Amino acid sequence: MSFELIKPNSNVNFIGNRYKAFVVSGLLILISIVSMIYHKGLNLGVDFKGGLLLQFRLQENPGAEALRATFGEANFAISSLQNFGDTGNEYLVNLSDSPVAEGQSLSQAAVALLEKTYGEDKVEIRREEMVGPKVGQDLRQKALYAIYYSILIIIIYISGRFEKKWGTSAIFVAILLGIIYVVSLFGVGVGTLIIVALIVTLITCYALKFSFALGGIIALMHDVIITAGVFSLLNKEITLSFVAAILTIIGYSLNDSIIVFDRIRENTAKTRKADLPTLINKSINETLSRTILTSGTTVMALLSLYFLGGPVNRDFALALLIGVSVGTLSSIFLAAPILLLWEKKRPAKI
Repeated sequence: MSFELIKPNSNVNFIGNRYKAFVVSGLLILISIVSMIYHKGLNLGVDFKGGLLLQFRLQENPGAEALRATFGEANFAISSLQNFGDTGNEYLVNLSDSPVAEGQSLSQAAVALLEKTYGEDKVEIRREEMVGPKVGQDLRQKALYAIYYSILIIIIYISGRFEKKWGTSAIFVAILLGIIYVVSLFGVGVGTLIIVALIVTLITCYALKFSFALGGIIALMHDVIITAGVFSLLNKEITLSFVAAILTIIGYSLNDSIIVFDRIRENTAKTRKADLPTLINKSINETLSRTILTSGTTVMALLSLYFLGGPVNRDFALALLIGVSVGTLSSIFLAAPILLLWEKKRPAKI
């Protein structure tokens, strides 16, 4: 007898529980936003903020507070300091500024301080990374643009693929780029520009009745905000690996949503008498096995990477674990049910 995790004729009432899912998602987003406001933004790493990232191991473990006091007394500006690795006496410190001697770099000053305090033969430098503030600012801007334009391309693809509105999509892109250009003339920051662009994107999708695109974009924003919110709650550093994880999450979540959207379109062509709630619920149930099995195997691989991949890969794996888990739920409870906000009954053609 074969074992089936999900029965092929399952009929879970996802649509009937959509409002409960909306409330849970709203609470998670609210908690994420409140956390980011409380922490005055995300904890940017050396990649985006600039400064020195120094990983070192001491023969004896003085403790994080003692190390903070050591750097503080020498007037080093500490952005973050945390245990790194499994030995307990290895640390990762992010220094943004320090009064260094002439001809001495920030890295040399930090290493000299550690060797003077704990002994030259008792300090082992494992890694040094120095990023200038201008480079960090450029990387931050490019990371934001990469995330936004990936979402924009997704909107174009979904609206053309599922709603057959390639021409309207082109007009939409032209309008959006025009608005972004006008707003940029006022000298606003990149973060503000991206927020304005996303708001305009949602309003435009609503006005042009891009129902599939709107469902997909809201699900993607939901996944990104919650992933960033968890990192904010845990006070994790935002690095280039986190941006890579976010872009991976966007692609993964979109893939899940497209599977459901495609099944809705197929069932619409085959079933002309069923109403839209029944049709969407049937489509979600028919793709449920594929969604859970794919996400389950991905999560198992990420768990192995998180626990066995070493400290360097841990934050990257954590971001993917959060994003894949939340993305799976959003494709089931959020992306497809949003279609019901547009139609009270099944339209003649989706």
